Amino acid sequence: MEVAKGVSEGPGSPFLQEGTCAGGGSGLTQRQSPVAPSPPLQDGPQLQSAASFSREGRESSEIQVSIILPVYNAECWLDECLKSVLEQDFQGSMELSVFNDASMDNSGNILKKWKVLLEEAGIKMVLGENDSSQPRGVGFAKNHAIDQSSGTYLCFLDSIIGCQIEREPAEATERYTRWINNLTCEQLLTQVFTSHGPTVIMPTWFCSREWFCHVGRFDEAGKGTPEDLLFFYEHLRKGGGVFRVNQCLLLYRYHPQAATHSVLEGTIWTHRVLFLEERILSRWTFFTIWNAGKQGRKLFRSLTPANQKKVAAFCDVDTNKISKGFYTYEESKENPKPRIPILHFRDATPPFIICVKLDLTGGQFEENLKLLNLKEAVDYYHFN
Repeated sequence: MEVAKGVSEGPGSPFLQEGTCAGGGSGLTQRQSPVAPSPPLQDGPQLQSAASFSREGRESSEIQVSIILPVYNAECWLDECLKSVLEQDFQGSMELSVFNDASMDNSGNILKKWKVLLEEAGIKMVLGENDSSQPRGVGFAKNHAIDQSSGTYLCFLDSIIGCQIEREPAEATERYTRWINNLTCEQLLTQVFTSHGPTVIMPTWFCSREWFCHVGRFDEAGKGTPEDLLFFYEHLRKGGGVFRVNQCLLLYRYHPQAATHSVLEGTIWTHRVLFLEERILSRWTFFTIWNAGKQGRKLFRSLTPANQKKVAAFCDVDTNKISKGFYTYEESKENPKPRIPILHFRDATPPFIICVKLDLTGGQFEENLKLLNLKEAVDYYHFN
């Protein structure tokens, strides 16, 4: 059975009960047995059988799945995106809910054309728009697309901004693509503090409306707001699990106009540090920062004073850094200034917060970490 591939310009799933958030795209066609879930942060829900889900849809007049599509100046990609909705083979009841956020190109006319085509094929399309002169942002558009929809489950397919993915162009963000496609079930939860954002890409999320309402709406602060990351963090805070279908169901476009480029690195950094402190550092009495260079020191300086005091040491492989013996935090208002030991990684004591980028040292860092025989999410967490 063929699986339609969703199309997105930004960074499938089995059918899930409330309390889950997972890869989906236009992966409503998925028919394989549900994949094993990653361990939830709290007692999590179980997967619902796809066959049962489809059967219930055919027997009910209610809409089971609403595909959520926010649009802003997406004329270059809309035809391919909407074609993927038309070509999926989900057998339950479904609708497409589109919100056009003040597009200034031909997106509006394309959407009207596809509304006729989709409804001729038996797919209901709800079309809303922001008719002002200024867009209100991704979070605003997503929330309004959800408000005007009626499905029990929400499947996100957006033309503005996880499943495995195919990149277009193929050479764009190669390390990121390898990372998102090769995370284990456990790492979908343990690597949520890295610089990459959610461990399942936003357009492939699939969750119940009940769960969306429980987590809360997307942040509507507008351009520059990482609304997907903030929602993802809140989802985890409230005990949500994370799942992924190990098939490529999303064509993920990379181009300079993508909304994701409006989010500043400093904004993402601040949210990541706060979430790390809340979820991990709050329950540790001490830890070691793996990387005595720029990124490790930046993390140290970004921590609250209470968490700075928990840093027992930095560790590294660079003999020049290690030979200095200490890192002195000159910006501190304390007197004397804090001096943090710098050790070789073999001499350091876990747990570690690792600020070394993966897949950049020809495997040397990964081999060093393996030598210590540590367990991720117990002895260490990745931050970069």
